[in-house]
Amino acid sequence: MFNFFKKAPVEFYIPVNGKIVSLEEVPDPVFSQKMMGDGIAVMPTNGDIVSPAKGTVILVAATKHAVGLRAEDGSEILIHVGLETVALDGKGFRVAVKEGDKVTAGQLLIEVDWEYIGTNAKSTITPVVITNSQEGKKQYTFTEEKEGTAGKTVLFTASAK
Repeated sequence: MFNFFKKAPVEFYIPVNGKIVSLEEVPDPVFSQKMMGDGIAVMPTNGDIVSPAKGTVILVAATKHAVGLRAEDGSEILIHVGLETVALDGKGFRVAVKEGDKVTAGQLLIEVDWEYIGTNAKSTITPVVITNSQEGKKQYTFTEEKEGTAGKTVLFTASAK
């Protein structure tokens, strides 16, 4: 069966203002070795965490440092704010969504006190991981951009293989 109506790639936007870096540059082997999936990371400059795409919230960490989304195309995205931020036990974060919420690209997910995180966590670097990228159903293409604006700059696209 031929699919003449191949869907256009789905765009995922940067979830926070900052410098875009490869996942391999994240100083944590769980992310840099892609144990949780392929992705990209952001070294935040300012602003809060917003949704990279339209979808459903499937995870809000009890410690408020991470949120997971299932985009309309089926991609599952984990936004992990900072490194070793679990230990902060929710301090420095205010979550604006709950599991099951429908969100749109650019919608507020987590308010972040970057000064607090910068002082009390290992790093503010924020990995954006496609946790179901190993399924091999989609082709992910990451941006060449070096800086991004939350909800405006395309971080990566997903297209059917």
